[in-house]
Amino acid sequence: MREVVDGVFELPLGYVNVHVVVTDDGLVLIDTGLPGRSPMIERGLQGIRRSLGEVTTILVTHHHPDHVGSLADLRNRTGARVVAHAAEIPWIGGERPPVGPGGWLGKLMTRAVGTAEPTKVDQLITTDGSEPVPGFTALHTPGHTRGHVSYLLDRAGGVLFAGDAAASRRGRVTGPPRMLTADPPRAGQSLARLAELEFDHAVFGHGRAVSGLAVEAFRKAVSG
Repeated sequence: MREVVDGVFELPLGYVNVHVVVTDDGLVLIDTGLPGRSPMIERGLQGIRRSLGEVTTILVTHHHPDHVGSLADLRNRTGARVVAHAAEIPWIGGERPPVGPGGWLGKLMTRAVGTAEPTKVDQLITTDGSEPVPGFTALHTPGHTRGHVSYLLDRAGGVLFAGDAAASRRGRVTGPPRMLTADPPRAGQSLARLAELEFDHAVFGHGRAVSGLAVEAFRKAVSG
């Protein structure tokens, strides 16, 4: 568990990151990683002298199983309120199978990632720019999935939780992989929208955090 800014922590769980934010009302998790990762998240919290019992809210970026794989278990164990975009509900709730590449790649990914247990969403995001938790602005960033949401935290000059609307590699920001993205043109538009905002720090579902006027890395990604 590494601290990105005061009270914002990044917990790498293999190739996926889970993020923890300390608030006055408890802990907020952003995504939950792959299936079976609850014990790792619990140990990570213990490392910063926190506990699962302090988790009050889980903000979901999108329904892919590497991001909601442990959502049902954590919701059951903590009683936390789960927040996600309304367009993601059919997948999170198990009404539709996860969307992914077909053929051999899809089978390989299912074998490697597993499937997420369906669970209930307690609060739906239906309005872009809403505030599901004080200090967090929900930004609808469709493309990677229909209801993908990034979150902007009003702290330390702005902390963007990009989810899979963007990724980082060696400090360089990119869009999501095309083969794993439902609508690449819309994903490009969402990346451009994020580049129009103002924030000093950005964290991602995949890749290390970028700090120090992080929005400039997004603008470089958009400009090519």
